[in-house]
Amino acid sequence: MIIVDKEILLEQLPALEGQMFFNEDEMVKAVADIDKGILALNAQLHSDLEQLLLENGSDQRSLYGFNIYFDGEIEYDSMINPPRNREAGYPRVGRDVADPAAREKIREIVGKWVKK
Repeated sequence: MIIVDKEILLEQLPALEGQMFFNEDEMVKAVADIDKGILALNAQLHSDLEQLLLENGSDQRSLYGFNIYFDGEIEYDSMINPPRNREAGYPRVGRDVADPAAREKIREIVGKWVKK
């Protein structure tokens, strides 16, 4: 698990095999702190990345989980998202990031750290 502290090329994600956790869909799990603008990668569970960010001073209300596919697509699906959705006024949307503002911040954070 890492908190990204320098830019990573999207094409480098698959090359980090052995250091990264992958699944058959060729993606990596990620959690963003939308207030601090930071990104954590590399875990089997989003909750592990959430815990890493919490241990490094993030506020749980600012953390959203998602997946980054190796083609650059972002999938806003994680078990850590329902509490954030309820807090943002979207109580019945499930695991997706429902808040459009949070989605935009996630896109900005990924764009800052993961370059195409």
